[in-house]
Amino acid sequence: MFKPRTPYLYLILPAVFMVGFFFLPLLMAFNISLSDFSRDIYHPAFVGLANYAKLAHSAPFWEALQNTFVFLFGVVPAMVVLPIFLALLVNGKLKGITLFRSLIYIPVVISMVVVGIAWRWLYADDGLINWFLSLFHLPKVGWLVNPDIALYSVMIVVVWKGLAYYMMMYLAHLQSLSQELYEAAEIDGASLWQKHLNVTLPHLRPTMVMVGIISTIGSLKVFTEIYVMTRGGPVGATKTLVYYIYERAFENLDLGIASAAGIVLMLILLVFSILEMRLSPKEDAAGALETVKKAETPFLPGKNGAA
Repeated sequence: MFKPRTPYLYLILPAVFMVGFFFLPLLMAFNISLSDFSRDIYHPAFVGLANYAKLAHSAPFWEALQNTFVFLFGVVPAMVVLPIFLALLVNGKLKGITLFRSLIYIPVVISMVVVGIAWRWLYADDGLINWFLSLFHLPKVGWLVNPDIALYSVMIVVVWKGLAYYMMMYLAHLQSLSQELYEAAEIDGASLWQKHLNVTLPHLRPTMVMVGIISTIGSLKVFTEIYVMTRGGPVGATKTLVYYIYERAFENLDLGIASAAGIVLMLILLVFSILEMRLSPKEDAAGALETVKKAETPFLPGKNGAA
């Protein structure tokens, strides 16, 4: 027999995991951020909020934060938009489409370390990309050694690796879309672009929000790609906030500053997650489709009594 308190029993185990693997480590990190480990790592001195004040006046910290936001605003829009085109491409019933889907998903399952090493070879001064440029008598490009383009070179690799992952999310949602809506749009005189604009995109809005949240969190926490390909160089041009935390904690053994920067990163993640959830559509996928069906705006002038 169902009891009112029964659902709460199922929440006990998740709550234990949340406390043990999130809240307790968070409190420990905050406690460490209030101490100074620079003189004696075994006997830190309590300094209160001094580490946060140091961060506020630290040029390397602000440079890492700036690089992180450049990375964020470069990668996330690409991750949200580009996979939609791939999903539309592989959603068709074409010969060999299953094999194509499998091949395009290969970058996702390959280790980021392997991908980083492979792209570092491609980006090398005598690598395949510069060799291809030489065929057209173009000058070689220092993809990972030029401070002006190194971060963008890493961003290309991240987008390349993640496209198929988000494509599968869009593809799964596209396959639940009724073809009757496209047929109704064709009867109403819609072009291919208009069908996707008025039918496909409203249907994909919940997925786009989810992709935006996941890719935002991933972009703010980017580390492996930077570590494997550039180690934060050249001259700090690719040093992100997570790499800065790693550098302070494991290379300089300054755990107080590293923990303070980690708390700042957590707050940034929290703010972006709340913003994206606030901006998410209030209606579900079915509601979005119903909105499309009831839309009074015609696809062509003169339809449905339009002028």
